[in-house]
Amino acid sequence: MGADDYVTKPFNPRELLARIRAVIRRAQSIPQNRDAPPGERLKFGQFIFDADRRELVDDQDVATPLSYGEYLLLSAFLHRPNIVLTRDQLLDITRGRAANLFDRSIDNQVSRLRRKIEDDPKDPKIIQTIWGGGYKFVGAVERL
Repeated sequence: MGADDYVTKPFNPRELLARIRAVIRRAQSIPQNRDAPPGERLKFGQFIFDADRRELVDDQDVATPLSYGEYLLLSAFLHRPNIVLTRDQLLDITRGRAANLFDRSIDNQVSRLRRKIEDDPKDPKIIQTIWGGGYKFVGAVERL
C-alpha cells in the first residue's frame, strides 16, 4: 500500500533509524530527469526514439515497437546518459512504489532492450553493465 520497508517487533531503534536513512538516501540518489517533455524524439547512434509512438526507428526507417517496460527503461537511460544507474534507481524511475525490493526484472528488460539496439547483445557497447554498480547508457543523445 505504498510502504518502502517494514520492521518486525521487537526492533532496535538503531535498526529503525538505519532503515529510515536508507530510504531517504535512496530517494535522494536518483539522478534528475533532464527536462524531457513528453512526445519528444531523441537520436542516439543509428536510432531515433519516438516517445509518442513508443518505438525505435533505425537509419533504414525500420520501426521496432517497444514494450511498456522497455519504453520506460530506455527513456530513463536516454534522459540520463553516461550516468551509472543502480537497479534500485532504475526500479524507482520506471516503476516507482510498485517495485519489489528484490526485483530483478530490470535485468531481463535490459537484456531484451540490448537485443533491439546492440549489434552484439553479448558484448554490449551502448548499455554497459557496471559490475557492482548497475547499468550505464554510453553515447551522445540528441533532441530532434
